[in-house]
Amino acid sequence: MTKQERRTLDVTSVTGQDIYKILPDLARLRMVVFRDWPYLYDGTLDYEQTYLEKFAAAKGAVVVTAYDGGEMVGASTGAPMIEHADDFGEPFRRAGYDLSKIFYCGESVLLKSHRGFGLGHAFFDGREAQAHNLGGFTHSTFCRVIRPDDHPLKPAEYAPLDPFWTKRGYAPAPGIIAAYDWKDVDQPAETTHPMQFWMKALA
Repeated sequence: MTKQERRTLDVTSVTGQDIYKILPDLARLRMVVFRDWPYLYDGTLDYEQTYLEKFAAAKGAVVVTAYDGGEMVGASTGAPMIEHADDFGEPFRRAGYDLSKIFYCGESVLLKSHRGFGLGHAFFDGREAQAHNLGGFTHSTFCRVIRPDDHPLKPAEYAPLDPFWTKRGYAPAPGIIAAYDWKDVDQPAETTHPMQFWMKALA
């Protein structure tokens, strides 16, 4: 896709009941993108349906979508942290944060064919705008999986997104690490994965 073609992409923030309409597209996209490094997620549609319907029911949730014609090529989710799983909120509670003041930027998934055209910024812009529109949030946060550098499935050409996140004003939150279980593509069953949170103070 060229930069000229990127102009035809439809980037929209979806909220409320409209989120349910896009869940099938979002589920399929998550399964494709998260199967690659660093998540190596071996998902099922049944799990996706349960997980995403719970997310869609969260008050204040948003999905920033990118469509190329009729195909969802990218999406990014966000919602108030207080609406999320206790496993994610607990590290913040232990660190003394008020969960009601933290907006959680969930996953961003984007097909390889559409990377490098600014959609990453559009996804953060849309989620941070939702936090501002809802009001009352002092921080925005997201998390990334921690993988060993010598993992056998790590691609030699992999470039972490740390510089991009730093440019957006985020930094690793010392000691705020959660754990989440899923099945890796090279494993027979679910395993536990450490997730490092990054944070940014909202103006």
